[in-house]
Amino acid sequence: MKWIIGLVCMLCGLGLQAQDIKSLYIALPDSLSPLLTKVNRADFCDFLASNMKAEVKNRFGNVSEMLKLTDDYLSVRISESSREEMKLLPLNDSVKVVCVVRTYLGSVADSKVSFYDTGWNELPADRFVVLPQEDRFYKQPLAETAADSLRNLRLYADMYLKEVRLSDKDRSLTVTYTTPDYVDKETAEKLKPYLFGKPLVYEWNNGKFQPIDNNE
Repeated sequence: MKWIIGLVCMLCGLGLQAQDIKSLYIALPDSLSPLLTKVNRADFCDFLASNMKAEVKNRFGNVSEMLKLTDDYLSVRISESSREEMKLLPLNDSVKVVCVVRTYLGSVADSKVSFYDTGWNELPADRFVVLPQEDRFYKQPLAETAADSLRNLRLYADMYLKEVRLSDKDRSLTVTYTTPDYVDKETAEKLKPYLFGKPLVYEWNNGKFQPIDNNE
C-alpha cells in the first residue's frame, strides 16, 4: 500500500479539480499523440457533441475517427492499422489515473496497456493490472497423448498475441487471445479443442484491474 500513498501524494500536487476524459485527451502531449494534433483532438470532441461524424485529417493526411466519447471513456480509430482507447479510473475520491490501450491491427490484433496520471506522466502498468500469461487461455489435457499433441501444436503458435478492450459502460477490461488468428487455418482448427474460447475479464477494484473470470 505504500506505493498507493506515495502516488496519491504526488498526484495531489497536480490539483484536485475534477477532470473528464475529454479535457484530458485534448491536453494530451504531442509525444503521446504523434498523428493527431491538439486541434484534431478538440475537433473530434466538438463533432461528436454536435452529433456529427467525428473524422479529421491526421498529420499524415489520412482520416482518423473518434468512435465513442463519454465522461470517462473514449475510442479513436487512429488509422486503418491502429486503434486507441482511454478510460479514466479512480484511485480514491479525488485521485484518478488514465488507462490507455493501444491496439495494432495488422493481420492480427495485438494490444499494449499503459497507465498515466492526470498530468500524463507514465506510471508502472504492473501496479494496476497483471495481464494473463498465454497458458491461461489453454485447457490442460488429461491424457498424455493429448498433452504431447498440444505441445507440438504450440510450436506453430510461437507468438503471444492478445487484444485488450476497455468498456465504455463499466470499469471492466477484457483480454482476447488472438494468436490462433495468426497461425495457419489448419493449425488453428487443431488448437480449438484445447482453448477456452472466451475472453478473460478484469474489473477495476481498489485501484487495480482484478480478474473476475479466469476460465476455470
